[in-house]
Amino acid sequence: MQLHTIETGFFKLDGGAMFGVVPKTIWQNLNPADANNMCTWAMRCLLIETGNRLVLVDNGIGNKQSEKFFSHYYLHGEASLQSSLQHLGIHFQDITDALLTHLHFDHCGGGVVRTSEGRLIPTFPQAVYWTNQAHWQWATQPNAREKASFLPENLLPMQESGQLQMVQLPPLSSTTPLLIPFAEGIELLFVDGHTEKQMLPLVSFKGRKILFCGDLLPSSAHIPLPYVMAYDVRPLLTLQEKEWVLNRALAEDWVLFFEHDPVHECCTLQQTEKGIRPKEFFRLRELSA
Repeated sequence: MQLHTIETGFFKLDGGAMFGVVPKTIWQNLNPADANNMCTWAMRCLLIETGNRLVLVDNGIGNKQSEKFFSHYYLHGEASLQSSLQHLGIHFQDITDALLTHLHFDHCGGGVVRTSEGRLIPTFPQAVYWTNQAHWQWATQPNAREKASFLPENLLPMQESGQLQMVQLPPLSSTTPLLIPFAEGIELLFVDGHTEKQMLPLVSFKGRKILFCGDLLPSSAHIPLPYVMAYDVRPLLTLQEKEWVLNRALAEDWVLFFEHDPVHECCTLQQTEKGIRPKEFFRLRELSA
C-alpha cells in the first residue's frame, strides 16, 4: 500500500461558522480571519494505492460552477486535483474508486466536469463512485439547512453515468460510530453529527491506523470537544462522536489526517490537563518514507 496527499487548493469560509460557539477572540488565534471574517481552509484529499486499486478519497470543489458561486469562496492556491495527480504520474482514467466522505460541494465537486459541449460527466471515467443509501437520500432530498451544500450538478451525473454504487451498511444496533470493512487495509467509520452517514476511511498502513477526518475534525484546531462547526446538523452528536474517536485514537495511537487544516496535514494525540490535544504534527510523506 502507498498513500499520497492530494492538494486541490484553498478556499475561504466564515470563521464563526467554522468554529460554532467558540468566541472569535479565541479562534482568531488558531486561524486568523480577514476583514470579512473569512478564514482560509485547505481542500486536501487522499489517494490510496492498495492492491490493483487507486482509491481517491474526496476530490475538492471542482471548477464547473459559475463565477458568482466561486466568488463566495475565494478560491486560491496553485494546486489542483489534476496537477496533484499528474505529479504522481496518475491520470483521471487511472482512478478505480472515488470514495466520497459526503456530498457537500467542497468534497465532491471535483468528481464531475463540464465538457466543451456543456454536458456534465464523471471526472474519473473508469471509477466507481461510492456513497451510501442513507446519505444519498439525505443529499438528493435535502433539508433547508444543507440544501445550498448539496448541488444536483455534482450528484446526478454520477448516478446517470451508472458509476454510482452504495456501500452496504449492516443493521444499526449500537450508539457508537459504526466501523465496517471497505477494501484491503481500509475500513469506513460512519458518523452522523455533521451530516447523515458521513463515512471516514480508517487506513491500516505500516502498522498504524490513519483516520481521514473529513468534517468530523476538519482541522487540528477542532480537536477540543466544544469546537464544533455551526454547519453540523446535530452538534451534540458531533461532540459524542468526537469524544469516542479521540479516545480511541489516543488509546491506539492513530494518525489523524486533516482535510481542511490550512497548515497541518497530520498529527498524533496526547493527553493533557486540558484534555486530548495534538502531540506531533507532520506531513503524510514523512510517515510514508
